[in-house]
Amino acid sequence: MEYPLLDSIAGPGDIKDFDDATLKALCDEARQRIIDVLSVNGGHLASNLGAVELTVAMHKVFDSPVDKFLWDTSHQSYTHKLLTGRHSSFESLRRYHGITGFGNPMESDHDHLYAGHAGTALSSALGLAEGRDQRIEEGHIVPVIGDGSLTCGLILEALNNIPEDLKKFVVILNDNNMAISENVGAITNILSRLLNNPKMDKFYHDVDTFLNKIPSLGRILSEKGKKVRESLQNIVSPSLFFEQYNMSYLGPFDGHDVNKLVEVLEEVKNSEWPVLVHVITKKGLGMDEAIKNPTAYHGAKPFYPDTGKFLPDASPKPTFPKIFGQQLLSMAERDDGIIAVTPAMLSGSCLEGIMEKFPERCYDVGIAEGHAVTFSGALAHGKKLKVVAAIYSTFLQRAFDNVFHDVCLQESPVIFGVDRAGFAAADGTTHHGIYDIAFLNAIPGMVIAQPRDGVVLRDIMSSAFSWQRPTAIRYPNTVTNDDDGESRCERLLGKGEILAEGKDVAIIALGHMCKTALEVREILSGHGINVTVVDPVFVKPLDEDLMRDILGRHRVVFTVEEHALIGGLGSIINNFVVKNGFSDTKVVNCGIDDVFVEQGGYGDLLNEVGLTAEKLVATVLKTFYPENHS
Repeated sequence: MEYPLLDSIAGPGDIKDFDDATLKALCDEARQRIIDVLSVNGGHLASNLGAVELTVAMHKVFDSPVDKFLWDTSHQSYTHKLLTGRHSSFESLRRYHGITGFGNPMESDHDHLYAGHAGTALSSALGLAEGRDQRIEEGHIVPVIGDGSLTCGLILEALNNIPEDLKKFVVILNDNNMAISENVGAITNILSRLLNNPKMDKFYHDVDTFLNKIPSLGRILSEKGKKVRESLQNIVSPSLFFEQYNMSYLGPFDGHDVNKLVEVLEEVKNSEWPVLVHVITKKGLGMDEAIKNPTAYHGAKPFYPDTGKFLPDASPKPTFPKIFGQQLLSMAERDDGIIAVTPAMLSGSCLEGIMEKFPERCYDVGIAEGHAVTFSGALAHGKKLKVVAAIYSTFLQRAFDNVFHDVCLQESPVIFGVDRAGFAAADGTTHHGIYDIAFLNAIPGMVIAQPRDGVVLRDIMSSAFSWQRPTAIRYPNTVTNDDDGESRCERLLGKGEILAEGKDVAIIALGHMCKTALEVREILSGHGINVTVVDPVFVKPLDEDLMRDILGRHRVVFTVEEHALIGGLGSIINNFVVKNGFSDTKVVNCGIDDVFVEQGGYGDLLNEVGLTAEKLVATVLKTFYPENHS
């Protein structure tokens, strides 16, 4: 498809002279461009289709990058990318060495901060505003938050710290799922328009300022006036909620009427106090399938652009998360003491089955990772209920304190399904789950296990409650082998396995890396090197007897993990080697160095960090025959 308007835009300044009709045409082009590219690359579809008009209006009114836009989570910033010089490279979205699916300051001056987790925009915006005022600089600060983010505690902390005299600070609430309160009836609509009119809002503010200047009675009159106004507003709009946090509330407005949005934003642009503009948008607008199923099309996989139907899966094998969901449902069917908890990851962690069949035993607490963990810890207190908290590794980072204080310190036997452990591939730096071993291993009493395939995952899940300890079962979002049955055997706490025997070198491979290690073993046999492959199964507690055996029988040991080397399995094995005096054993750690890894295809990222079979073979050969690799 051709995009004549987008092709003509080098930056957001080029749309300043667009008339109403041209702005609407631009919105149509941007929406189609997003559909065309995401049908191939996948990505955050529904939220971006819903934010097109809002983004165009923002760039029409404000002057980015002097005026700073902060997109909460930033997964809805695709139109922003199209208008800020990235239209020509948009086909590379979420690809290796391409443009990212989130905000990225290395990519454009119009992206001011990295973003990828919900609830951060308002706090960051307040920091940028304060920095602007401290340095006596110009520019508006415009954070865009979603209604879902209001379940995130960080948003509420930021709301509590908004100064009432903060200038050029316009918060946009992009409400694409639910209204904060319902407006009903013709009189309600008339009063809402009156009370939320920008000019009337300025009038109220000016009157209040005047009243406060009256000696003796000023403060009393001001308070009486506020009470009358609040009573009226509470009847017709959610303004009272936001105005108690020192913001003037306007809305709600149709988030798909680009010209009305331009008008509203022009009115509030130079406000002398903080303003919140509430807009109602529809997720997936422009594609029927995305409108009907916004959850499935939130992080969409490739689809047919003409119908919106998803392309068939590349592999018939199930993924680790799917097996996790199936096994948990099977266990819950037999044990009515099993409870599932997730912070807004119901679909991603494959818990729809247990929610549908046992809604009273499945809790989706919203974007509230800390609450999810503390809630789970107290729910499991007394060890009478069997609580499973499913949470992505990248989001578990946000709840470290809760894991420490409210689960491990309490000795609550919560089972954590640590989903997306490993590379998040196209989602990139903010979403890679490659740090959880490092921070979980530091907590006394925590068990950390990682299955190599679906069969071992089922075994660990069915065994974990018997350990009566806080347990993290980490697994990636990749396809794997599964026997489609029940667990095979009970897993003893802290016991690993030898998968293959050799005499020259040992590879201790974590989880799904065992498959790669076995491939390496096969290739190295052609070079006359015999390899032992070990699956530790447990990172903590480590199978110390097994490790002593392996380290005592092999002069060279390699650790292989899809995790950061600092604090990961390699670091744990290194400590074990030193502590137990294996000074004659050479240990080589293979994993992810101390760098931020960008987005890309899963295979591309493994190759970049040296975790493919070919790269690992080269590492082993270089270690054994350094003279041939100098």
